[in-house]
Order: sequence, then structure tokens, then C-alpha cells
Amino acid sequence: MPAERENHLKIGIIGAGSIGSTIARRLARHGHDVAIANSHGPETIGDAALRTGARAVTAAEVAQGVDVLIVSVPMNRNADIAEHVRSAPESAVVIDTSNYYPMRDGSMVAFEQGVPESVWVSELFGHPVIKAWNAITSQSFDAKASTPGDPARVAIPVAADRDADRAVAMRLVEDTGFDAVDAGALAESWRQQPGAPVYCTDRTRAEMPDWLAAAEQDRVPRRRDLAMTVIGDYMNAGGDATDGRFLVAINRACYS
Repeated sequence: MPAERENHLKIGIIGAGSIGSTIARRLARHGHDVAIANSHGPETIGDAALRTGARAVTAAEVAQGVDVLIVSVPMNRNADIAEHVRSAPESAVVIDTSNYYPMRDGSMVAFEQGVPESVWVSELFGHPVIKAWNAITSQSFDAKASTPGDPARVAIPVAADRDADRAVAMRLVEDTGFDAVDAGALAESWRQQPGAPVYCTDRTRAEMPDWLAAAEQDRVPRRRDLAMTVIGDYMNAGGDATDGRFLVAINRACYS
């Protein structure tokens, strides 16, 4: 049974992949009232998401009456679930975990031409969006949760435009077992996207601010493409690109 906790929140999660399922499991364990949905129906959501008390619901139900709505789907699926996000209460805190990669999709053109992708997502959803849990591999997220005060605890950056929203998101990041670091405004969230020095490189709280500041916007996409090429070559040679240590090492080498 999940532990009792004061000031627990009603939380909906759209997306039951590795990140969404882990978030559901850990937040339910902290006493939050967690519901999770995917596009295939509640009967398809596995035990990995539900074993600490989260409930499987339909996508039409997941945003109803929530304090927080977490969207954990691939970027190219955001338009598909936008209607469900827009149905959340106006007061709901909406957190997006997705990342932008180059895609042959007209919906992506706006921020390719200079509109930050997180700002584009916020406009699509009709809610202010917080960016969190996007800058960690699923392997590290599953394996590296630790207790507050651990000097080696991995940090997760949180970008938001409203202080109250940021505080909620940072609290929830901490509840999932990681240090939360204020990464500034949403328009600066490119600093935690693929190709940036903090993206999936398992920085600590002490390291994170300097690496966020070190990001160079015109360099980020080149570094991202380099890492994708290296990983692709490694896979073509028979390597295991699901190895979390390999991914962090390659990202550190390419993005730093």
C-alpha cells in the first residue's frame, strides 16, 4: 500500500511507457492519487505502472479534476492527445516529459523555424507547460533513484514560467527519487533537450547549473545529430544501445 503523505495531489498521467509508468509507480508510493491512461485502453496498462496503487483509466477520464497532469508521450503524439490535456481544469499544472527530434511532420515546422518546442507544446495544449523528466534515460530513471542528501544523487532540470507551477513540479521530481533543479523559463528549456550538456548525462545538483549555462543553442542540434550517428553506428555493429551506462557515456562525450 502507498505510504500516507500530507498534501497529496490528484495526478493524471497520459502515457504508460517506461517514463510514465515509473512516474506513476513512484508518485503513488508517496501517497498521491494517481491515474494513468494510454491510447489503447486501461486493460493494456501493465503492472509496472500499477503495483504501488496507481489506477488505470481511459484517456477521456485521466484529466478530470486533476491537480497535476503529466504528459509522457512521444512528441509526434502530442497533437493526438491535446484534446484530453485541454479538458483538464484551468488550475491544473501540466508537465511535459517529451523531447524534440527532427521529424518529417508539418506540425513540427513552427519550432524548427525558431519557436521553442516547449512553447509550441504549451500553445497546442492550451495550458502553461512545465518541462521535467525529459533529460534522463529510462534506464537511469529506473535504476538511479536515491534519497535526499546523497551527494551522487542524479538531478533533473525543471523549466517553467510560473513559480507556483515550478514548485509543484520540483516537489514531484523529488518524490520520484531525484534532485530537482530550477532550469529557468520555458523558453530556455532547449538547455535540457537532446544535444545539450545536461541531456541524459546524469549530472548532480552541484554540477547541473554550470552545465545548463554552458549550453550553446546553435551547437545543440549538431551535438544531438552526432550522438545519434554514433549510437546508430554502434547498433549497426551489433552493440546494445539499450545499455544505460553506454548511453550516458556517449551523451557526455558528445554533448559536453
